[in-house]
Amino acid sequence: MHRTVIKAEEIENLMQKDVRFLRLWDLYGGLLTDTQREITNLYFNCDLSPAEIAEAKGVSRQSVSDCLHKCKRLLEDTEEKLHFSKALDEVSLAYSLYMTRVNRWAAEQKEKHPAWAAELDELLALTGGEEELVQIVQIEE
Repeated sequence: MHRTVIKAEEIENLMQKDVRFLRLWDLYGGLLTDTQREITNLYFNCDLSPAEIAEAKGVSRQSVSDCLHKCKRLLEDTEEKLHFSKALDEVSLAYSLYMTRVNRWAAEQKEKHPAWAAELDELLALTGGEEELVQIVQIEE
């Protein structure tokens, strides 16, 4: 019996590729055929193996693997041309930095002017405050 040892670093790298693919799938999935969308959905969202998908669809495991490879390539090529994912990353980072600065400023003002605390809390609530910042960080992960 042969056992393959996969390092934690390799697993993390594979997971990052899957997350990247899912983001591209969300952005450009409409460019895939219905069959391609179904197969990629079963693989990435339903966590089925190519063998399980092949059995469910009545096709070969190789055709499922070929489909997944082709879809990844198509979505990556589309991102290379349009850069929507990159633009979203940049906007997300800029917004996150902005909200960090707003929250720090509000905290400083609360210390300097305790009487303004309620108004500053209201301002933070209107801008999304810390809750919005936490949601953005979770999306980026």
